[in-house]
Amino acid sequence: MLNIFIQDAAQEGLENLEPEATEKTLSIMDLLVNGGVGGQVIIGVLFVLLFVAVYIYFERLFAIKAASKMDGNFMNQIKDHVSSGNIMGAKTLCIQQNSPVSRLTEKGISRIGSPLDDINTAIENAGRLEVYKLEKNVSILATIAGAAPMIGFLGTVIGMVLAFHELASSSGQAEMGSLAEGIYTAMTTTVAGLIVGIIAYMGYNHLVVKTDKVVHQMEATAVDFLDILNEPA
Repeated sequence: MLNIFIQDAAQEGLENLEPEATEKTLSIMDLLVNGGVGGQVIIGVLFVLLFVAVYIYFERLFAIKAASKMDGNFMNQIKDHVSSGNIMGAKTLCIQQNSPVSRLTEKGISRIGSPLDDINTAIENAGRLEVYKLEKNVSILATIAGAAPMIGFLGTVIGMVLAFHELASSSGQAEMGSLAEGIYTAMTTTVAGLIVGIIAYMGYNHLVVKTDKVVHQMEATAVDFLDILNEPA
């Protein structure tokens, strides 16, 4: 009797055991693939914007770094050439340097003999051109930084509209699991848009700081060159 009682109790315990809850994993690839045609188009656009932002950032970063390189003895050599009247030697030195600073200096050297105001104006005009070259395509990063989150949010709104349309079409009988899955899939476009926007925004600000340093370097060089011309003979 005792064995029968134990077996019955064990059988009842097994019947009353609840199945273990299986943890549902959230795969990013599943979210991207199962987001519907609209979500996939939005994600594709954001990937293109990310590629463009990364390309522009590194291309401009290398260009600005190359522009900021300058021989520390450059202005001293220019001063020696100008003081000795060797204008061609000063121009040759500027051409060899081939940097924004040297191009500004060359522009000033080519105007030697003109009034200082004319030389200053020529240097300022050349400086604006150099700044324009440094900032080439950088504004695209700012555009991507602002547009990417909005594009991602657009994808989320589209996904929410489709999810609620499904709910309305089923007269409120849609499964909550399917509805929730559609919603968090739609939210991935906002996440992707924010990631692209943050990357583009940080890259833009970093390039602006680097460009400002080169601009300050050009301004300091222009002042030094005008001081050389103002020195008494």
